[in-house]
Order: sequence, then C-alpha cells, then structure tokens
Amino acid sequence: MNKQELVDAVAAKTGESKAATGQTIDAFIGTVTAAVKKGDTVQLIGFGSFSTGARAARVGRNPATGAEIQIPAAKGGKFTAGKAFKDAVNGA
Repeated sequence: MNKQELVDAVAAKTGESKAATGQTIDAFIGTVTAAVKKGDTVQLIGFGSFSTGARAARVGRNPATGAEIQIPAAKGGKFTAGKAFKDAVNGA
C-alpha cells in the first residue's frame, strides 16, 4: 500500500474528503518525524513506537572493487511493533 492508497482507505472509512485526509496524514507524519528527530519516542498504544536508533561506525567493502571503506556512525528511525499489532498480523 502506498501513501495515496492509504489516504483513499482512510477517507473511505471516515467519510472525510481525500484532501482533508491527505493533510491529516501529512501532519501526522511531520509531527512524528519532528518528535523523533528531537530524540523523543512516540508511542501509539496497541500499534507501536517510533524512536531513533544508533548505528556504530564500521568498516564495509565496496562490492565492485572489494576495497575497504569506512562507514560513519549514523542515527536512523526505528519502529517497534506493539503487542496488539503483532497479534493482528499473526492472526492471534
């Protein structure tokens, strides 16, 4: 499912216009992104948590040449599924 299909599905369920639903989803994504960027964790009970995760610097290899390259440390977004979400996906 891509973003437009998500907007269509949510608009159909709520009866709101697709434009209003698209703005709401954009606002949600922007708010979660801003909070996680600040270092906060966003928890949606029953769905999951959005947070940051750290990756240490490491040595990698260029697959074309086999030469070693240094990969710098980085932060990335992380999603941890909640119990209710896991149970729904697993059919429990």
